[in-house]
Amino acid sequence: MENNIESRIVDLVAIDRISIPIKSMAGKIDRQRSKIAKSLDLSEYDNFFLGDRVYANVEYEDKMKARGMRQGIQLFCKEFPSYGQILNGMIQEQRALSETHLYFGMNPECRITREDYMNVMRNLKFSESTSQSLYPVLMDVSRKLSRARNEDRGILIG
Repeated sequence: MENNIESRIVDLVAIDRISIPIKSMAGKIDRQRSKIAKSLDLSEYDNFFLGDRVYANVEYEDKMKARGMRQGIQLFCKEFPSYGQILNGMIQEQRALSETHLYFGMNPECRITREDYMNVMRNLKFSESTSQSLYPVLMDVSRKLSRARNEDRGILIG
């Protein structure tokens, strides 16, 4: 049973390390996508462009959006200060009671192997060829973003 837990923690460390470069790339992609979209001025095309290979159009909508939770609580506290104080106390108390973290990492002088990473990617349903192709790229980006590999990592589990 101990070996099964060790194997699952190795998987957790490997997937955590894979997630760091993927999240970084996803963040860069999202920022770039937003930057490009905001830079497009379709006004000279009456907000509709139809090219040989692409199209784009701009639509304007007025929508009512629900008030955010925090904003709603602040308004409630202004209107009903004594109840608002009780409500904020309950929220803070619940926050203090409800977080459980799992901290994990590698023992000194130990490493996650290529096979550990490949196993995680197979578990994520990547094909063998995709896993083989992604591995060097992910490791390169991971090394460029690397933090000290002997630090604990944490994840909120409850």
